[in-house]
Amino acid sequence: MQIALLQLNPLIGDFEGNARKIADALCKAEAAGASIAVASELSLVGYPPRDLLDRPEFVRQALRWSEWLCERSRDVALIFGSLGQTPQGGLSNDAIVARRGAEVARARKVLLPNYDVFDERRYFEAGTALVSGKLAGLRCTLSICEDAWARAPQLDARYAKDPFSDVGPENTDLIINLSASPFTLPKLTQRPLLFSDLARRCGVPVAMVNQVGGNDELIFDGRSAVFSATGELLAQAKMFDEDLLLAELDRPARIEAADVDEPAAAYHALVLGVRDYTRKCGFQKAVLGLSGGIDSALVATLAADALGPENVIGVAMPTRYSSEHSLNDARALADALGIQFRQVNIDPIFASYLEHLEQPVNALGAARPGDVTWENVQARIRGATIMAISNRTGALPLTTGNKSELGVGYCTLYGDMVGGLAVISDVPKTMVYRISRWVNSVKARIPESSLTKPPSAELRPDQKDEDSLPPYDVLDPILEGYVEDQLSPAELVARGFDEQAVTRVVGLVRGSEYKRRQAAPGLILTRKAFGSGRRVPVAQGYRETLGHQEALAQQAMPKRPGNDGQE
Repeated sequence: MQIALLQLNPLIGDFEGNARKIADALCKAEAAGASIAVASELSLVGYPPRDLLDRPEFVRQALRWSEWLCERSRDVALIFGSLGQTPQGGLSNDAIVARRGAEVARARKVLLPNYDVFDERRYFEAGTALVSGKLAGLRCTLSICEDAWARAPQLDARYAKDPFSDVGPENTDLIINLSASPFTLPKLTQRPLLFSDLARRCGVPVAMVNQVGGNDELIFDGRSAVFSATGELLAQAKMFDEDLLLAELDRPARIEAADVDEPAAAYHALVLGVRDYTRKCGFQKAVLGLSGGIDSALVATLAADALGPENVIGVAMPTRYSSEHSLNDARALADALGIQFRQVNIDPIFASYLEHLEQPVNALGAARPGDVTWENVQARIRGATIMAISNRTGALPLTTGNKSELGVGYCTLYGDMVGGLAVISDVPKTMVYRISRWVNSVKARIPESSLTKPPSAELRPDQKDEDSLPPYDVLDPILEGYVEDQLSPAELVARGFDEQAVTRVVGLVRGSEYKRRQAAPGLILTRKAFGSGRRVPVAQGYRETLGHQEALAQQAMPKRPGNDGQE
């Protein structure tokens, strides 16, 4: 008996497009001899639909197109994800089973995730138990994404009961899981191990089909898979691409090799995220500033691979502080990538700002230590220049700031933060280097000097990032511990981090929350990204101390609005 996993890339709310895509894949599965065909969680709707679920017409269309898709089912049992309505008048996240033109069964998602980027309890009512039934002669138990994660180590305490506690070979021949599980770097190994363990615990084969593609900040990697009752991987679909995977439950089938090397997987994920965000939002081209540094070099390379080099515009915007080698590196990068290159000398504009603003600004008070007024003016001229080009060409503006800079506020509102997509805002600076070196190991495209020279915003003479920040190999582990691991300052110090560095970094993170609230959406790679999955108040008085200090904020709060985040 063959099962077909329909690994598709839906567009949220495109009911007709998604329905036809599922129907076309079903026809191919039937032609290949499959008995059961399974699409992913909310595959008809697109995941996550968020507050579109509050619109009655959105729900009505989802229900109508669910019926349309059921009517197109044939001898193959089709299982797809869509909306349901509960007796209480609420919505449910359902797996619908259709065969021979009609709906024959329906299962409701039992565990509704309500952490990080997930807020399903805001929209859905939970099911009470998994649903089982006979399909193609097999006793199948249907589940939806989070239902299978109840005993994941990091989630174990969230759920009182495992929905699979009563599932075993005595009542089930096959577990089917419809997933929309977003990609993060830890899930490279975590998700396959989780479903392998589920199969082994229950003693039943597992077929898991996962969504693929980018939707806003979320990237879905696919890698749909079938596991034997002993947890052996029998079949696996492509990573970061649509696929139709046909598999037998009792013998190995096609296994697409997934690149679990972190820099490579991160790069491919970001390429997919840029491509889908750009095109699903109606853009064909992208524009970004090229400084000659490593961050903009990586973003330009990602954009060129995602959209085609002919659809990418790189803009160098030098001032009196820009070095010749940075301009040469920007030009060399554009040549290597084959993207369009433009140079706009913004120094005359900057000079005009100084001429007209310096006196009235100085009249308000003398410059304070660390004053970055004129540095930020340069960054904002660059932001306005990028937006002018975006307006004229219709290109999506991409920001080039990394997670390290965004974390500590080393970026300028309405300057280098201006854009429609923050491509590497969840990539720490040290990871930027790792990914960039991987890029060059495949084909040398990023100038070597961009990889080796000290990072600098080049907004004042002889400026270096480390003039304002701890070294990135110190900063990034502290940020990871504080933001991703939720460690307190005292716990960070107990783990060996320098007390002064911890105090400074934590204060900077807290003091730049208002900037991140205004940042462009950023593609997610890590366990905890700045953005929709991290909701910290801007106006708040909470202070974390090291236990013997009065208040962390008194020593660590930045005395300036922040520097420019470009290299």
